Amino acid sequence: MRRKHPRWGPKKLIAVVQRENPRWLLPVPSTVGDILRKRGLAKAKKRRRVSSPYGERLSEYERPNDLWCADFKGHFATGEDRCHPLTITDGFSRYLLTCHAQRRSYYNQTRKTFERAFREYGLPLTIRTDNGPPFSTLAPGGLSLLSIWWIKLGIRPERIMPGRPDQNGQHERMHSTLKSETAKPPSTSLRAQQRAFDRFQLEYNEQRPHESLGQKVPDSFYEKSPRCYPKNITDPQYPAHFKLERAYPNGVISFQRTQWYLSGCLRGELLGVEEINDDRWKVYFGPIVLGVLDLRNSKKRRNRYFSHLIRHDGEITHDNRRKR
Repeated sequence: MRRKHPRWGPKKLIAVVQRENPRWLLPVPSTVGDILRKRGLAKAKKRRRVSSPYGERLSEYERPNDLWCADFKGHFATGEDRCHPLTITDGFSRYLLTCHAQRRSYYNQTRKTFERAFREYGLPLTIRTDNGPPFSTLAPGGLSLLSIWWIKLGIRPERIMPGRPDQNGQHERMHSTLKSETAKPPSTSLRAQQRAFDRFQLEYNEQRPHESLGQKVPDSFYEKSPRCYPKNITDPQYPAHFKLERAYPNGVISFQRTQWYLSGCLRGELLGVEEINDDRWKVYFGPIVLGVLDLRNSKKRRNRYFSHLIRHDGEITHDNRRKR
C-alpha cells in the first residue's frame, strides 16, 4: 500500500488496510512508521519552526458550502505551455471541487472555471483566497472583477492576511500533495496534465482518508449546495435607510454635488451609502465597506475640483484634483 501511495503516512495506511480487512489486528502508527523506515520506504522529517497563529478569527463553517477555499498552485512548465492549476476545496469536508489546468491566471479564464464549479455544485456562502490577482486588487476594499461578481451572486469574498498562507493551511497542505503526485515530473501537455489532475481529484475525494475527518474520505461528508447558480445576476441588496448611487463608466459616483472616484472595476455598479453624521458617509459594495466619504473640505471647491478617494487609517478621505 505504501509503494502504491508513497505520500500516505502510517495513519492513512492503517485506515485503508483496516477498511479492506476489518478482522485484521494491525500495529499502532509508530510501529508502522518503524517498519516503513526499515524497508527504506520512509525518511525522518526535519522539524520546521513555524510562527504563532494569526490572532483574528476568519469565517467559521459548520456544514458543506459554508466556506470554499481557492488558490492557484504555483505555475510550472509542461511540454507545450505553462500550467497554472486553479484549485477549489470545500472547507468543511475537504472535498476537492476543482483542479483545473489553466494557461493563465487571468480573470476571464478564472471566472469560467468558477462558473463551471457553481453550476455543478451550487453556490457557497464565502470564498477564502489570498491577496493576489485575480482575487484582489489595490481598489478600495481590495475588490476585483472576480470578487465583484461573487458579491453579486451572494457570495462573500474573504482574504487571508498577506504573508500568512497558514490561514488557508488545509488548502496549502492539499497543494503539497497535489504537486508531489501529479507534477513531479510535469506532463508533456496541458491535456495530459489535466488527466493527471482528474485522477488525483478522484483519489483525493473517494479513496484517500483524512485524519481531520476521522480517517474517512471527503466524499462521505460533502453534499451539493441548495443555492443554485442563477440565470440572471442582479445588483446587491442594501438596507432601506441606505442611499443608492450607481457608479459612472469611469468609476466615479456623484454624491452631494461632488464627484468621487472609486475604482474602474466598479464602473456601472450599484453602491450603498450610509450616513455617519452630516459630513461623513460610509460607502458599501454589498457587505464590503469601501471607506468613508468626508465632505467637510469638498464643499468649498465643488465646481472646479472633484474628490478622489484614498484609503488612510481605515477611512477614505478626499484628495482634490483638477478636472481634465
